[in-house]
Amino acid sequence: MIARLSGTLLEKREDVAVVDVQGVGYEVHLSLQSMARLPAEGGRAQLRCYTHVREDALQLFGFLTVEEEELFHLLIGVSGVGPRLAVNILSGMPATELATAILHGELARLTKISGVGKKTAERLVMELKDKVRTSGLATARSSQPPQAPNPDQALLSALVNLGYRPAAAERTADAVRRSLGPAAPLEERLREALRLIAGAP
Repeated sequence: MIARLSGTLLEKREDVAVVDVQGVGYEVHLSLQSMARLPAEGGRAQLRCYTHVREDALQLFGFLTVEEEELFHLLIGVSGVGPRLAVNILSGMPATELATAILHGELARLTKISGVGKKTAERLVMELKDKVRTSGLATARSSQPPQAPNPDQALLSALVNLGYRPAAAERTADAVRRSLGPAAPLEERLREALRLIAGAP
């Protein structure tokens, strides 16, 4: 089982990164939160990994922080939540915020995440509340070293929380960055993103 990768980031596309480790390119699925914090293509990347083996495929899921990896393992232990849905849920908000939402039973906040309906949100709270409490995830500080804030991350999170799929949010954020530049205020960027998604002139 592959538990960690360290190498050169070759590609970033939607929710997938390709990491070159000594000449072998590994395709890794990541949450939108982690994708937004990856270095530029050509940079060095270190990912914690979960190897998911199915009859017809072997998939890698990657994490930049211990908290996100730990919460992922809790999520896939919930009835009806597989690795892809778990990564999608982790895309909705940072791991410690997600843990806090589960701990306090914030169903309205959880159901804003794309792919999470009321029943799934209720199941997350019911099955994970005590585990989150004992894990300390809701109060943990992120293990990721402080970085300059990524200008796209807030827009990506906002779009995902509004119910747009991570891949669509990523494409829209790229278009907004090209249109307005990275220095535009979040409010203006979000307005432009929603205009682009609606196809308004």
